[in-house]
Amino acid sequence: RDRMGETAVKAATAIGYRNAGTVEFLVDEDRSFYFLEMNTRLQVEHPVTELVTGIDIVQQQILLAQGERLMLKQNDIHLNGWSLECRINAADPSDRFMPSPGEIPHLILPAGPGVRVDTHIFNPYLVSPFYYSLLAKLIVWANDRSMCIKRMQRALAEFQIDGIKSTIPFHQQVFQDADFIRGDIDTHFLEKWTDPG
Repeated sequence: RDRMGETAVKAATAIGYRNAGTVEFLVDEDRSFYFLEMNTRLQVEHPVTELVTGIDIVQQQILLAQGERLMLKQNDIHLNGWSLECRINAADPSDRFMPSPGEIPHLILPAGPGVRVDTHIFNPYLVSPFYYSLLAKLIVWANDRSMCIKRMQRALAEFQIDGIKSTIPFHQQVFQDADFIRGDIDTHFLEKWTDPG
């Protein structure tokens, strides 16, 4: 992990980048890593990093944009526990994730220790067919991966969106899957639900 972080810093330094961003790598079975891309913005998954580091990354980005210096050094950042995120979209998993616009007459958001929901929707809410279908990000944190998975299972069971199709049932399948729970996943993992053959 240290070599990957050092490589990310070198990539940002080489282009003179001075703000929040993400450098992504692919890792193979031998733990060799390969550059994938650099995003000069926050990723939609940034809450995962916020929960395991305790750092408000959005606040840090705003301070940098205002011309302030980053007050954190790499040695100030400590990882604590596990975090997982599900993107809850207005999409029908049983129909190749086709968009599912319409009115949400009733909504129940999950809550409790270690559960975070970043969303813009409310009761009632109209999902437009003209924009990206992201409704919410459901993020959980726990001390270890096993508890984090259990916490996500509970949060998904509590999350209710009436009136439209959403990706909640799909995420429930993933978080009940024995291979996923064991951590036996690769880039072909989702094909068991999405491959028509």
